[in-house]
Amino acid sequence: MGRSLLLFLLVLGFELVFFGAVHGSEGDAHPLYMECIDKCEKTGALKESSVKHCMTSSDDFPSDDPWYKQEPLYLQWKEWNCKSDCRYHCMMQREKEREELGLGPIKYHGKWLFKRISVFQEPLSAILSALTLLVQFNGWLSFFLLVHYKLPLRPETRKTYYEFTGLWHIYGIFSMNAWFWSSIYHSRYADWTEKLYYSSAVALLGFSLILSIMRAFNVRAEASRVMVAAPLLAFFTTHILYLNFYRLDYSLNTKVCVAIGTAQLLIWAIWGSVTRHPSGAKLWVIAIGGISAVVLEIYDFPPYMGYADAHAVCFLLAVLLSYLWWSFVKEDAELRTLTIMKKTK
Repeated sequence: MGRSLLLFLLVLGFELVFFGAVHGSEGDAHPLYMECIDKCEKTGALKESSVKHCMTSSDDFPSDDPWYKQEPLYLQWKEWNCKSDCRYHCMMQREKEREELGLGPIKYHGKWLFKRISVFQEPLSAILSALTLLVQFNGWLSFFLLVHYKLPLRPETRKTYYEFTGLWHIYGIFSMNAWFWSSIYHSRYADWTEKLYYSSAVALLGFSLILSIMRAFNVRAEASRVMVAAPLLAFFTTHILYLNFYRLDYSLNTKVCVAIGTAQLLIWAIWGSVTRHPSGAKLWVIAIGGISAVVLEIYDFPPYMGYADAHAVCFLLAVLLSYLWWSFVKEDAELRTLTIMKKTK
C-alpha cells in the first residue's frame, strides 16, 4: 500500500506543478468593472449607493507625499478609503448584475469576492489563520521545553543531542511570522499587507524545503548545510524581491509555491517510508493533507454564502496539520536523542 500511495502522490504532484495553471482574473479586466471604478473614484457615485470617502478632500494623502504626511500604517489598515470601498462596491454591483443574467461568480484581482464584516474582508480565513498561529506557537513552545528542559543535554557543552534543534527553532519563527501576516492580510487587504503575506509564505515554504532536505539526508556538517542552503536561499530571495519590487505575479507565485510545497511533502513521505520512522504514519497523513490543500488551492471554488471558499478549507486543514506536524517534530527529537545517547555509551 505504501508504494502505491507514494506513486499516486508523485503523479499527482507532477500534475499539479506542470498542469495546474492558474488563470488570470477576468473580473477586474472587464470594461464595466473598470468603468465603475473610474466613475466611483472621481465622483463617489454608484448605481444604488455612494462612497463617502471619495466625496471629501480629506480622504487619503497622495501616495507621493513624504512619509511624515501620510497616515500611520495601523490607521491605513483599520480604515476604509476611496480605492478599497470603490473596489468592494463595484465588485458587489458586478456580481449582482452577473447573478441576474444567470452567470456564476468570477475572481477580481486574483481573489473571490467576500462579504465584509466590519474591517474584516475574509473573516473566516482571518480567524483560521490566527488559530493556526496559536497552534504553531504552542507547538514550537512545547518543542523548546522538550529539547532544552525535558530531554538530556550533552554534559560537556550543555547543548541538545538533537542536531536539528536550531533549524526547527528557525522554522518556528518563519511559521509564526507567516501565519501572523496571513491573519493580518485576510483581515484587511492593503498593498503592504499583501506583499508581506506572500513574501512570508514563500520564505516559510522555502525554508521548509531546505529543512526537509537536511533532515532526510541527515546533513549535519555546517559546511554541507551551507552548500545545500545557499542556492535555494538565492532562488527564494530572488523570487521574493521579484514579487515586491518588480511585479506581484499571482500565477507565477502560485506555481512556485505549489512546486516547493509538493517537493517537500514528497521528500518527507519518501523519507518516512524508507527509514521506517516511528512517526511514518503521521508523515503520510501530513503529506496527503498537504497535497489535498494544494489541490484545493488550484482547483478553487467560490465562497459559500460569501464567506467560506477553498482557501478557508485549506486553512482549516492547516490548523489540524500544524498540531500533527509539531507532534512529529517532538517525536523525532526524542528518537534521535535516545539513539545518539545509546551510541555514546
